[in-house]
Amino acid sequence: MKNYIYIILAIGLVFSSCTKDFDEINENPNSSENIDPQFLLANVISVLGNENTYTQGFRLSNYLAQFAASVEFERIDRYEMGTNGQHWDLLYGLLTDINSMQSVEGTNEAYQAVGDIMKSYIFSQLTDLWGDVPYSEALMARDGVTQPKYDTQEAIYTDPSTGILAVLKNAVQTLENTSASIKGDVMFNGNLNKWIRFANALQVRYYLRISDRISDFSALQGLWKAGQLMESNADNAVLPYLANAPNQNPVSQFSLGLYQEHRMTKTAENILKSWDDPRIGVIYRPTEKSANAGQAEYLGIQNGQSRETISANNIDLGEVSLFGAVYRDVPNGVDMLFMLYAEQQFALAEAALKGYIDAEAEALYQSGVTAHFNYLGLEVPDDYFDQETVALDGDGDLEKIMTQKWISLVSNGHEAWFNVRRTGYPDLKPGPDNLNEGMYPVRYLYPESEQATNAEHYEEAVQRLGGDNINNPVWWD
Repeated sequence: MKNYIYIILAIGLVFSSCTKDFDEINENPNSSENIDPQFLLANVISVLGNENTYTQGFRLSNYLAQFAASVEFERIDRYEMGTNGQHWDLLYGLLTDINSMQSVEGTNEAYQAVGDIMKSYIFSQLTDLWGDVPYSEALMARDGVTQPKYDTQEAIYTDPSTGILAVLKNAVQTLENTSASIKGDVMFNGNLNKWIRFANALQVRYYLRISDRISDFSALQGLWKAGQLMESNADNAVLPYLANAPNQNPVSQFSLGLYQEHRMTKTAENILKSWDDPRIGVIYRPTEKSANAGQAEYLGIQNGQSRETISANNIDLGEVSLFGAVYRDVPNGVDMLFMLYAEQQFALAEAALKGYIDAEAEALYQSGVTAHFNYLGLEVPDDYFDQETVALDGDGDLEKIMTQKWISLVSNGHEAWFNVRRTGYPDLKPGPDNLNEGMYPVRYLYPESEQATNAEHYEEAVQRLGGDNINNPVWWD
């Protein structure tokens, strides 16, 4: 599996900064109608994995979730959010590729089920980033629907026939009963059981996502009891970066200046040091001055500061940590991330704590922590769970679960940001030079071209939202 060249094609993708009409997204004249489904599948997984981990994770959400702080240029750290319209284009382009994979000659029900799992993942990203989005009519340009309606987020998740949770459940049933096989699966190497476990783990993620808006958790309890969830790090939904071009971790190819723009935050410093946590030495690197002195020290900087404020406060950037060697010095030091076993365990721990499932929260919580340590190549220190700041002892247990979950989501798309928005943990404060009137943002703006190409449905969505701004929460928030 490690011998694949992942970035094979760019079928159906639109990389311009402006959103295109949906008929253009859904009918790409450069895309072959007869391409083998295995190549479409490989392309979707690899392109989406890199986008999620690098562009959306490392470059954007690491600032929003306060894993990284900017020291000069990255104004998203000060909440100049914009539309993220290029990502909108890319996601809808990938959805078109999946449609093609599900219909071209050589497809089968296994490709179709795996395609539905990836569609569900992509649509969840779209609705969690923007709110109401085109869903039920989004890929119907060939049927004459060039101005698709915006479905409500509630329907996107919960419609009993077409919602994300229903689609995932049906995909699992198909894979459990099929004798078909797939090729081009650069993530699970054609192992359909791992796709089943991934799809079930995504259902756990999404039930927790909407948990403040629903009251029936019997389906979540059923997932827990069925025993078909991820069982260990061996089931992680990840795709390794490779040592050679073009599939290296892009951070390893940064210019030095761009790499140095991403600094450890005071938030991460305070939390990891409060746990006496050795993961600090993997995620970040010692400050330049401490490394030169032979005594490793990790120090962060407050988010949301302009370069003028940093200068006025006489902050020495030689005394602020950068991201760790696994990101910079080793081209294949990290993975493209979709979902880790650790995240699933933290979600289950939250569900157990709140009584949604019949399980022991502490065991699930410790399993999640241990899984993330092991994923980073570390062992949990002997007395780690005895610490007051770590132990589930009835004092702030939800905050402890969510904060451990937060650190496990470094660079994993916007997932950490979604969880902070939903629960308020950890309690992230806007920086002194934020551009959002001291408020923590909860969505991106809709792409500007939607106002021109799909104005009627755009306006309906904006009215339901209460205005197209970054402070109006989505349905589940």
